[in-house]
Amino acid sequence: METTATDVSDDDFQDMLAQTRHFVRSVVLPREQEIMDGNLIPESIRQQSRDMGLFGYAIPQEWGGLGLNLAQDVELAMEFGYTTLALRSMFGTNNGIAGQVLVGFGTDEQKARWLEGIASGAVVASFALTEPGAGSNPAGLRTKAERSGDEWVLSGEKRFITNAPIADLFVVFARTRPADDQGPGIAVFLVPADTPGVTVGAKDAKMGQEGAWTADVHFDGVRVPESALVGGNEDIGYRAAMTSLARGRVHIAALAVGAAQRALDESVAYAATATQGGTPIGNFQLVQAMIADQQTQVMAGRALVRDAARAWVSGEDRRIAPSAAKLFCTEMAGQVADLAVQVHGGSGYMREVAVERIYRDVRLLRLYEGTSEIQRLIIGGGLVKEAQRAG
Repeated sequence: METTATDVSDDDFQDMLAQTRHFVRSVVLPREQEIMDGNLIPESIRQQSRDMGLFGYAIPQEWGGLGLNLAQDVELAMEFGYTTLALRSMFGTNNGIAGQVLVGFGTDEQKARWLEGIASGAVVASFALTEPGAGSNPAGLRTKAERSGDEWVLSGEKRFITNAPIADLFVVFARTRPADDQGPGIAVFLVPADTPGVTVGAKDAKMGQEGAWTADVHFDGVRVPESALVGGNEDIGYRAAMTSLARGRVHIAALAVGAAQRALDESVAYAATATQGGTPIGNFQLVQAMIADQQTQVMAGRALVRDAARAWVSGEDRRIAPSAAKLFCTEMAGQVADLAVQVHGGSGYMREVAVERIYRDVRLLRLYEGTSEIQRLIIGGGLVKEAQRAG
């Protein structure tokens, strides 16, 4: 569990943040069109990310990571959001939803086996939770895990699994029994991608986020040893998923703020230079009003993300604040991106213009790791339950 302490001093972290910002803006940003056109992160960018420790920035130092806490994580995430979201997706599951399941719930042996490879980028970990009939609510899970001697046999189908085409390890959620008084009956397993019976489908063709690969994954009588059961406990799965997703929501909110900041910066730069009838469009009050709305929303989102991350690290709020941050910031990023296209006029609809890509990229943020509707249920339901308990 994270505390207010961190492995990295403020001075060292400021250096990391400056290096990351330089990498994003001088190395990745100039190649955004190439990444979009090729639906691929170039190997040189992947290797530089490994060399900088980006595959393990949120993994504890004892396992080879940088050991950043969530308050530091969100500062990096705002930088990652400034460019194509495929960059963050490349190492996001290692640091986030997949890696954090191991960090928070794995046995010492499981951590020793996997975390150093995850932190170095030698191992790409995928979080295999979503199914055709179970998206934002894992309670509908159908993938089954059954005991067979001293092994577990997994069968089922997962959908939209990030990094599945290049994964070395799947962190797989499966039902061991129907939900009962003992718990939800959901366990989580560590399944190497080369295990017999694991097949990965074709890369999904998505609206945006080119270069961030997702695919279906099928588990057909996949046999894993008892040691593959995370935490050695059949009932850890649901709690591990909920904890990992809640932490990830703060990170996604920060990513949205970074993307919105980029859309704002593109809008201001365009408005200052593009002319209508010989006058820069930024001189028109209605254009200034759109920019003012963008700026205000970005500032509000940034403040909310930092506050939610602080509350997570201190342990003060790990349920309502993450959902509130994700809800507001991902919706905000959609509105700011929409205004950016409007400021650009017809050119904002063209494929080679950054705001067109941002508009498509940020649409997914309102869907994954819990839709906006799910966040509203968590926030509203959580507050009502708290009041009922208090009463």
